[in-house]
Amino acid sequence: MAERRAVVRATARRYQRGQKKEKQKILDELVKLTGYNRCYARRVLRCHGKQAKGQGKPVSGKRRRSRSWQQYDERVLVALRRIWLILDFICGKRLVAIMPEVLRRLEYFGELKVDVRTRQKLLRISAATIDRLLGPERRRHQLRGRARTRPGTLLKHQIPLRTFSEWNEQRPGFVEIDLVAHDGGLAAGEYLYTLDMTDVYSGWTEVQAVPNKAQVWVFAALKDLRARLPFALRGIDSDNGSEFINDQLLRYCQHERITFTRARPYRKNDNCFVEQKNYTIVRRHVGYQRLSGREQLSLVNELYGYLRLYANYFQPVMKLKSKERHGSQVKKTYHPAETPYQRLSRSEHLSATARRRLAQQYGQLNPAALKRNIERIQTRLLQMPPHAGPQRVHPRQLHGWTNDFAFPQKQRPLRVHFDLRQ
Repeated sequence: MAERRAVVRATARRYQRGQKKEKQKILDELVKLTGYNRCYARRVLRCHGKQAKGQGKPVSGKRRRSRSWQQYDERVLVALRRIWLILDFICGKRLVAIMPEVLRRLEYFGELKVDVRTRQKLLRISAATIDRLLGPERRRHQLRGRARTRPGTLLKHQIPLRTFSEWNEQRPGFVEIDLVAHDGGLAAGEYLYTLDMTDVYSGWTEVQAVPNKAQVWVFAALKDLRARLPFALRGIDSDNGSEFINDQLLRYCQHERITFTRARPYRKNDNCFVEQKNYTIVRRHVGYQRLSGREQLSLVNELYGYLRLYANYFQPVMKLKSKERHGSQVKKTYHPAETPYQRLSRSEHLSATARRRLAQQYGQLNPAALKRNIERIQTRLLQMPPHAGPQRVHPRQLHGWTNDFAFPQKQRPLRVHFDLRQ
């Protein structure tokens, strides 16, 4: 490095005073001696020894980083953080896509007041700048889950991969379904499940909690979710759990002319659309705590009543457009981020009546009010007394040894308590 600086000092004065052809020769020599990039070498020679404006320090050869973020003052940051919190901490690319619409709706309902200059900055801010400004806030929030799928082998080979029509992802109506367990980390005993249904084309998602994964509850919830869909149900794709792979659901799909397919065992990517919603819709809003009983079932379903409107109308989704492999690298291209409602509104397969009904419902929704209702129910869930987990049984009890003298005090059965506030 010292030798390079010495070469720059020796040639910079000649370069600054020389003519064009002489400068080219000097630049060629410096690039050959130092290995600098030609553009960087030109800058080093041109700026060597000069003073920065308003300062007494010489200009160094280092390129200064752009400080465009300084144009976004505290007012912009406060408004941006407010919108980001209302939209559930979405990424910059999704936030930019819905910024004009959500800003207009928040101002209409009186949830946000900004001056003209701040509004203009919010409308022209880029996705990268949003992620950079909100970086410290984003790092403050994060959790993990377990799979509770058990294979249903009785009718597994009787369910064809295609029944009445080919799987068509270019129109609404073909959905993926899955169950999410709210076991709190212990699979024993009875606890709530959430049935998640996601449309592949639009990303429209419907969810409903059930007392357990018994076939009767899952099938009833499936019919309820079908009735809520703003489009006709044309296809169902599930995993290999016995709650889905059963004679009742198979006969129902055959009678209703619904395509019924199943994923390959242990291949979560086959159901990637619904697996994604298992986290963004269910886990992010309900969490990983253990839930059971009628009271919590009613509360979770009340939460889902607000959440379905919030997610389907105000949460933009990025869909993959193409994927190309170049050696070891994969280049992915995405469609512009849109909400499920926006995608359905543009679909030619949606009836005029359904489109009009969706637009009418959308006009009455306040995203900030929906977010407050969701947080209110989440707070009630956290404040509910913790449920006792299932009783741990000592191995000797399995063989009829129920006398307390059969094993020491420290080996007696224990009760495990789950604190929802943790």
